[in-house]
Amino acid sequence: MKFQKNIPLKEFNTFGMDVNCDLFYNISSVKEVLLVLKSEEYKKNKHLILSGGSNLLFTSNFKGLILKNNIKGIEIISEEEDYIYLKVGAGENWHDFVLWTIKKGLSGLENMSLIPGNVGTSPIQNIGAYGVEVKDVITEVSGVYLEEIKEFTLNNKECNFDYRDSIFKNNLKNKTIITKVTFKLSKNAQHNTKYGAISEELKDLGLEVSTENISKAVIRIRERKLPNPAEIGNSGSFFKNPIISTTQFTELQQSHPNIVGYPSDNKNTKVSAGWLIDQCGWKGYREKDAGVHKNQALVLVNYGNASGGEIISLSQKIQSSVNDKFGIQIHPEVNIIG
Repeated sequence: MKFQKNIPLKEFNTFGMDVNCDLFYNISSVKEVLLVLKSEEYKKNKHLILSGGSNLLFTSNFKGLILKNNIKGIEIISEEEDYIYLKVGAGENWHDFVLWTIKKGLSGLENMSLIPGNVGTSPIQNIGAYGVEVKDVITEVSGVYLEEIKEFTLNNKECNFDYRDSIFKNNLKNKTIITKVTFKLSKNAQHNTKYGAISEELKDLGLEVSTENISKAVIRIRERKLPNPAEIGNSGSFFKNPIISTTQFTELQQSHPNIVGYPSDNKNTKVSAGWLIDQCGWKGYREKDAGVHKNQALVLVNYGNASGGEIISLSQKIQSSVNDKFGIQIHPEVNIIG
């Protein structure tokens, strides 16, 4: 086992924070996970499991051990007449995996094209886009309990999925490392174009509705709205869309008739955090090298040399202004690592 020392983490986080870690280990198999967890280096140091680095913000150097989850592989484990089951390594790039499924004629992930990160973090966050959430296609999540050093497999129900939430952000937070995720994908097209932006984009592109074309439309929308982390540091959507009572939403409509929201259930409405932030005048705002993206108010960016603390300070100002103007609290979607 080879632990690396004093490793720069700038290339391992999409915000581009220029921080280091004391120790670093690149994990490529379940067997390595079990060995690392039994090592003295792991036992004696604070640790962080790092996947694609797309949903976190470092606010300082990490005084401890970074475990880079690089477990790869896509395995067909079973098939039915209409469905196929795939077990995928946690270290596979999410977007590359989505494109792989489309190429194989499978449907279910196309609406989530170009979401940054790796497969292993998809169930933690219950990622989603344009009317689809990953919980809709996950059947099992496998991993290792860190304290017991014991392998586990949880079925969909046991994962306690909710909007941008799961058991891995609550009861099992910081207690597991995910190694494999099993997906149930359709062999038949399952087109979901209920979000108008997709239908409009397909029309603009002159494309018929298909799994591949939905992916193309989503990619084009995201590229237009969201900055490329390779060009400007960011973690995608910084805030979660808040869910408020439909009663409160109806009251807000009286004074803000253009407020953007979608029914969450019979009693609640999901409000566009981007719209709320935009209405408070933050889009395009910049303070030193920390800013709000010019095309998408939901995205905080690092123009080059912003510190994690400066990004946090900006996010807190945004939260306060939204609460003052609308009486709605918005919360970060990214994980803050101090």
